[in-house]
Amino acid sequence: MLLTSDEPFDKPIAKQLRWRISAAAVLVVGAALRLYDLTLVPLHHDEGVNGKFLLTLVNEGFYQYDPQNYHGPTLYYFAAVIPWISRLLFGKSFAEAHALNDFTIRFTTAAFGVATIWLVLTLRRRIGTIAALAGAALLAVSPGAVYLSRYFIHETLLVFFMLGLVVAASRFYETGRPAYLLLSAATAALLFATKETAILSAVVLLIALVLTALFVKLRELRERTSKERSATEKRRTIVERLRSATERFGGPSSLIISLVAAVSLFLIIEIVFYSSFFTNYPNGLYDALKSLQFWTQTGEHVHVHPWSTYVSWLWQEESPLLLLGLAGLGLALWRTNSFAIFMALCAFGMLSAYSLIPYKTPWLMLNFVVPMAVTSGYALQEIYERAVAAKLGVIALLIGTGALAISGYKMLSLNFVHYDDPAYAYVYVHTQRDIFPLLEQIDATAQRAGTREQTAIAIASPDYWPLPWYLRNYSNVTYYGKVTPFTEPIIIASPTQVADIVTMSGTAYRLINSNVNPSGTYTLRPGIELLVFVRSDLTTE
Repeated sequence: MLLTSDEPFDKPIAKQLRWRISAAAVLVVGAALRLYDLTLVPLHHDEGVNGKFLLTLVNEGFYQYDPQNYHGPTLYYFAAVIPWISRLLFGKSFAEAHALNDFTIRFTTAAFGVATIWLVLTLRRRIGTIAALAGAALLAVSPGAVYLSRYFIHETLLVFFMLGLVVAASRFYETGRPAYLLLSAATAALLFATKETAILSAVVLLIALVLTALFVKLRELRERTSKERSATEKRRTIVERLRSATERFGGPSSLIISLVAAVSLFLIIEIVFYSSFFTNYPNGLYDALKSLQFWTQTGEHVHVHPWSTYVSWLWQEESPLLLLGLAGLGLALWRTNSFAIFMALCAFGMLSAYSLIPYKTPWLMLNFVVPMAVTSGYALQEIYERAVAAKLGVIALLIGTGALAISGYKMLSLNFVHYDDPAYAYVYVHTQRDIFPLLEQIDATAQRAGTREQTAIAIASPDYWPLPWYLRNYSNVTYYGKVTPFTEPIIIASPTQVADIVTMSGTAYRLINSNVNPSGTYTLRPGIELLVFVRSDLTTE
């Protein structure tokens, strides 16, 4: 107990204080795990690509949506806020040196990750105090939620807007206030402007809503006999029922006006983002409509895995959420908590939908990990209430503590020790920590040459991402992707290119070995090795 009975607060105030302290503690833990040593993990291939887009947007003011290879624009525009403000306040050189780095770009997704925890806490009215705290705590220490919040990719923003849409829409249903309908439209628009898979999220949300309504209605009808229904209710026409249903929203006329305003806001946000703030209008809008077609084609040929892959990955990395989520689904159906049923159907609906698609990557798991955390929190509340009623509250405490402990251990192991170990499900074709000594070798050679960031660098290897991000301050980097006559002081090549480089250049270049890598090879990601050749006159041997 945080307050004793003789303290000058009445019971409701004491409860509210305990809630605020507990919620703040969960948010602080979630923020600390997402922000601590944020540059520890090397950037993934996709992070490097996203970073390159961001550099172009910030430095040149140019961004153009490409539906064939990349996702929506929101990530880049939100990430550009920090460097844009820095440049406005402190100048361009300061912004380039201090506001465009690994920490600042990942800060964007980390902030959205923390905001998603906050959204779970706002569901207290719908699922209960213990459920909201437990769900938020499980999300705060979820191995995948932490890992992907420390990733500069779109998924963290996508799930934030998905859950934000649910929260705003439920508040509109409760209060009938048009402001919440407009907020729902805005979050829905940002959801669709983040990634083309938003259509899948929208379909699953809609199906979950319909199934929840049907289940609740069937349960009510089963519990009521025909004699219990009044004659007046039987005679009500469809029009009368619709009018009654719209009264909470101010009546039919008010609701229609609000809907028109909401649709207009949705379209405005979509047009603004996909047209790159009208710099690519109307081409960006046409490309946005093509995105689902390209993604569907891609999903059938790359990153193809069996249908059971996500269940296997969940069991490996998120077993507490999987087990408690299943328990939450069963308890919600038994207790007929409509919102809990809806969230459970969202979680397992997302899992089912993504499992049916051949394309599978671990970052997509966040789409069902977040609603699964909410459902797990609901399960813990139901277990707690029944355990307390049976005077076995310690059992509920042990289950909750055990779930947090298991998730916390897995989270720490993944995020701060084995973050580039492919044996872990979330570590997927990830850049290895070998990239850091490789970059140090490049910097040391550039320093020795006296040309520093003006040093010319030739990238002969066809596989090089995320090097364009890490070499962003070097002004003379050429990505050849093959062996050609080189004059640059530094060559980055693959082992298969060694013979061609030696044949072409003779003794003009030397393969550089280091104390860290005596063989001279640096693992970019599993199966991809890189070598550093330096012009002979710049070597110390």
